[in-house]
Amino acid sequence: MEAMSLPAGLELVAGGGAGLSPEKRAALGSSLLLLQRDYRFQRVCFWGCIQGLQGDYYIAQGLGPDRAAPRSRLYSLNCVEWSLLPPATQEMVAQAEQLRGRFHGDPSFEYECAESSAEDAEKLIEDGKEPVIKEEARLVATIELIDRAVGIVPRGAFVKTPLGSVHENRNFEGLSLMEAKKLSSYFHFTEPVNLKNKTLLEKADLDPSTDFLDSLEHDIPRGSWTVQLEKGGTVVVLRSLLWLGLTFYHVPRTKQYGYVYFGTGEKNLDLPFML
Repeated sequence: MEAMSLPAGLELVAGGGAGLSPEKRAALGSSLLLLQRDYRFQRVCFWGCIQGLQGDYYIAQGLGPDRAAPRSRLYSLNCVEWSLLPPATQEMVAQAEQLRGRFHGDPSFEYECAESSAEDAEKLIEDGKEPVIKEEARLVATIELIDRAVGIVPRGAFVKTPLGSVHENRNFEGLSLMEAKKLSSYFHFTEPVNLKNKTLLEKADLDPSTDFLDSLEHDIPRGSWTVQLEKGGTVVVLRSLLWLGLTFYHVPRTKQYGYVYFGTGEKNLDLPFML
C-alpha cells in the first residue's frame, strides 16, 4: 500500500476490522515521506503490522526502478523511528518456518532452534555461532514468506521488458468488474513456479510482457482466498485464509489497488482441514 494513498487504502480494507488509530496514521503520513527522502527510494509502501505480545512491528518497504528487484524492508515500533532490516536468506526462512507462537515485540529476543538436530547445533557452535535465532531475523523471514505466498497484484499492472526488468504499466486502467471477481485476474508478485511447468500450447495464449507471473487460480490448497464486493459493490476485496490478516483491494476500472497485512505473523496450518 503506497504511502501517498495510505489514508484512502486503509479505508478500503477496513471492512475486515483491522486498521490504525488516527495517531498512527498521522505519524506514518509524515515519517514515510521522510523515509523516502532519507533513503532515496523511488517509492515507499506501508506493508502492514505484525502484532507482538509486548509491542507491534510496523513494516515499510522501499522500492527502486525495477519492481522485481529485492526490496528494502524497514520496521518501526512507534511509526516514527525506522530501522533497516537485513535481507532475508534461505537459512533465515528455513529457521523461521520451524518456529511457533507469537512474536514478542522485542527485536533482540532470541529463540532456541528446538527443531534443529544435534549435528546442526554442534556445527553452529564450531563455527562460533549459537543455535538461536533473533526475533529480528524471524521478522524479516516472516515478511518474505508472506510476500512470496500472498503478495499479489492485478493482471496487467506491471510489464516485463525484453531485458528482464519489471516496471509499472502506464497503460493499466484497472480491471473490469467482471474480471476483478476472478482469481485468474490476480498474480503472485514473486518468481513464478507454475508458469514454468506449462506446455507451449498453454503458453500460446499468454502475453509474455504481462503474463509472466503465477495466477491465484491454481493456489494450493484450493479455497485459500475469499473474494468479496464491498462499499456497495465498488471495491473488490481479496482475503487470504492461509495468512490470516492479509487483505488486498482493487477499485475496478481505476489504478487503485494494494494490500496490507495486520496479523500475528503466524501461518494458518489448519487451513486444509477447515476447507
